[in-house]
Amino acid sequence: MTTTLTHGRLLEDTRTALTGGSAKNPLTVTVTSENQGGFESRIQMRDHVLTSDQPYGFKGTNQGPKPSELLLAALAACQEVTWRLYAESMGIEIRGITVELRGTQDLRGFMGIDESVPAGFLEIEGDVKIDSPASRKQLLDLKKTVDAHCPVFDDLTRAVSVKLNLA
Repeated sequence: MTTTLTHGRLLEDTRTALTGGSAKNPLTVTVTSENQGGFESRIQMRDHVLTSDQPYGFKGTNQGPKPSELLLAALAACQEVTWRLYAESMGIEIRGITVELRGTQDLRGFMGIDESVPAGFLEIEGDVKIDSPASRKQLLDLKKTVDAHCPVFDDLTRAVSVKLNLA
């Protein structure tokens, strides 16, 4: 795979549409999750459906990734998209991208055993492997841009208002 996207100058064209007022903004993304029994959930977004479940060891039926794995998957995929988008804009060839993430959890928080332990990840770390003829400096500059503009990275590294209403 090369960095050339089939959409041409996607970043520049989208920026032009946003500043010119012809693009819908802000966008609202909607996801619906419905329990299917046990820990299995049917998740729908746009025209896509996926299943989330707990592993056998947690009394699930292992029909799909658990929610925390989906969070890591969202970050990994968003990183790939953002690297490609900005690489193209900066004229940097990307032949391949692999993102591997590791999230460390302490289940005492989720299980309500120790209120001082977070219910979610204690930390997320990972590696982004880039196959590119670009120089180390070019890739480090690109990484700064990606870190500044990756939406899921941004969501995870700043406080986001979350309100869940009981309907």
